[in-house]
Amino acid sequence: MTAIDSGTVLLVHGLWMNAFAMLPLARRLEHCGFQVQRHGYKSVTRGLRENARGLAAACENAHKGGHARLHLVGHSLGGVLIMTMLHEHPEIQVHRVVLIGTPYGGSAAAHGLGHFGWSRTVLGRTIDEWRRRPRAPVPQGIEVGVIAGSVSLGLGRLFVNLPGPNDGVVMLSETQVPGATASIVLRTSHSAMLVSPAVGRATCAFLKTGSFAT
Repeated sequence: MTAIDSGTVLLVHGLWMNAFAMLPLARRLEHCGFQVQRHGYKSVTRGLRENARGLAAACENAHKGGHARLHLVGHSLGGVLIMTMLHEHPEIQVHRVVLIGTPYGGSAAAHGLGHFGWSRTVLGRTIDEWRRRPRAPVPQGIEVGVIAGSVSLGLGRLFVNLPGPNDGVVMLSETQVPGATASIVLRTSHSAMLVSPAVGRATCAFLKTGSFAT
């Protein structure tokens, strides 16, 4: 399949993960016709700003591949990192962004974990800094698509009662991004998004056309 919109896709993983976690989605997007790279970062031991600098450097390297357009896809905390990087590094040229299960508006699950003395070490510096910062707006000229899950199965349910529709970790209301181009809710849980064919199809559709409609 030939991509309507040529370019490179840079995938960014979530909390406690590494770049390998994005391999299933990478394979689906490659089959969809995109060049795909996976970006790894230290979500626990490094802070949000430091990780944003690392992502900006990865974006610059991706641009050196000769593609006119760069797209970013982030799962969970990876989407938070993407939005922060775009705000702090406006020199980075990005066309489309897909946020998958990203707690843009906050995280009740992380807040619930915060009541435990050991949680700060486990959650790490990146998400702790995000919780205390104002939300980075969608930069002008960048199209953002939001994918949320509706299957309430995940670790978040162990620590907090999520009062609204959720994917087991992130509530639907927490994924909403003012200024986003499009959004979609799929029957999947937070972790299952990484291997979900439906998430792969939706991500491909948005990166190609700026819409989740197929």
